[in-house]
Amino acid sequence: MADDGKLQLIPLGGLGEIGKNMMAVKYGNNILVIDAGLIFPEDEMLGIDVVIPDITYLLDNKKAVKGIILTHGHEDHIGALPFILKDLNVPVWGTRLTLGLLEKKLKESGISERSVKLNRVKPRDGLTIGPFRVEFFRVSHSIADSVGLAIHTPIGTVVHTGDFKFDQTPVDNDVTDFAKLAELGEKGVLVLMSDSTNVERPGYTMSERMVGNTFDEIFRMAKERIIVASFASNIHRIQQIITTAYNYNRKVAIVGRSMLNVVNVASELGYLDIPEGTLVDLDEINRLPKNRVVIISTGSQGEPMSALTRMAKSEHKGIEIVEGDTVIISATPIPGNEKMVARTVDHLFKQGAEVIHEAVSGIHVSGHASQEELKLMLNLVRPKFFVPVHGEYRMLIKHAKLAAEVGIPKQNIFVAENGLILEFTKNRGRIAGRVPSGRVLVDGLGVGDVGNIVLRDRKQLSQDGILIVVVTLDKDKGTILAGPDIVSRGFVYVRESEELLEEAKERVSRELEKCCERNTSDWSVIKANVRDTLSKFLFEKTHRRPMILPIIMEV
Repeated sequence: MADDGKLQLIPLGGLGEIGKNMMAVKYGNNILVIDAGLIFPEDEMLGIDVVIPDITYLLDNKKAVKGIILTHGHEDHIGALPFILKDLNVPVWGTRLTLGLLEKKLKESGISERSVKLNRVKPRDGLTIGPFRVEFFRVSHSIADSVGLAIHTPIGTVVHTGDFKFDQTPVDNDVTDFAKLAELGEKGVLVLMSDSTNVERPGYTMSERMVGNTFDEIFRMAKERIIVASFASNIHRIQQIITTAYNYNRKVAIVGRSMLNVVNVASELGYLDIPEGTLVDLDEINRLPKNRVVIISTGSQGEPMSALTRMAKSEHKGIEIVEGDTVIISATPIPGNEKMVARTVDHLFKQGAEVIHEAVSGIHVSGHASQEELKLMLNLVRPKFFVPVHGEYRMLIKHAKLAAEVGIPKQNIFVAENGLILEFTKNRGRIAGRVPSGRVLVDGLGVGDVGNIVLRDRKQLSQDGILIVVVTLDKDKGTILAGPDIVSRGFVYVRESEELLEEAKERVSRELEKCCERNTSDWSVIKANVRDTLSKFLFEKTHRRPMILPIIMEV
């Protein structure tokens, strides 16, 4: 472990992936954690709800963990907290909106607000936690109240940008704190950790206000109802939709649970300016003329159970897509979601809607910095050491190359993986080992109880189904009393495959008779023989490998 005079940065999530962000900062016997996010499951994670970081290292060093600091309120930065705080109940610091969204999540998870110590901070605040003095500075992002961190330690300052872009004309007029970044750079920064999400995009990321201009044009041209799907957390986008609707004398209804939650929290805390009488209930919109209605909905990623997807399939109770509707999908598909989004767009067109969804139409801009902004961040902060974070591995490599271009020595740039220990002194940095890290799968109320073996079984079940073989044996005589009976689910349709299943029964009977002749009394051996015999036979006949589950009862 680190001695005094050595600083350790230990990524537990967010490197080599987009999401699941978590970084531990360790000095002496003190650990400060930055963010605790989740990631949504990949296609092969059948039945899994969400994926969170493995916090074994933090639990093993529980007494050393002084608290968790949050940069902003996106799921990939706060989503794991309802699971983690049950085992690691430490103080949490965040801005007003971030904590407002977190409180809602904790309440839904059955965690009392009194049982968790939530501390509110604001940009330019400073606080001391153990040997760390933490300063918060404002950054622009696609959610309000986002901050970066300057963590001052006895051997130097660590700057963590959080998710950011340099928006010169943000919707809320809260510009990134350039002065604080320059001041930190002037005083000297030991390590910079910077957002790598958009490192593959040249130039600058457009201002969020550009989307407002596009909305204005679309709303002016639309003759009938307007439906806008966006990320629920993008409060600036929601504000622009509401403002534009008000300007064109349209009423606004909100659909989708997550969208309703965010709008309620943001408006209660004063982050949304909603003109009186603009928001109406969903029931009321059917009584209004169609050219007076705007609906803000979830479903910009084509999620199967989201409001927009259900509308597209005519499965939504309150809203039916009709000819003349203008549907705006104000988001770009997250990698892996392209097919679901395309399917939703197709369904919407079939219902007669005009769908505006292409990136070139100006209905979405990213909340992350592009190459020129990333260079500007590096030049403002001028760190001695650089660690790219928040990105897939190719993005981290690309960001490292950008850092080398602006003059940071290659030997001072560390492209890390989750679990690696990056150790720094005032003049030297190195990889000093590894801690447990990885992903914990959450399925329903089960956290971490679904592993690779269960996922493998689910995959086999989904591909080839299951065959259950039931047989009753006489314990004393070793003869078959009943069966074998075969039950098939997801393998073949029984009524159309009677010959195949009859032959399968015969094969099982012959194998059982052989076992009885050999006086085999070990049930596990009998089951294995039945499974092997049946597996070979079915593969010969069908080229499929269903899961085979022998059940032997003895009397």
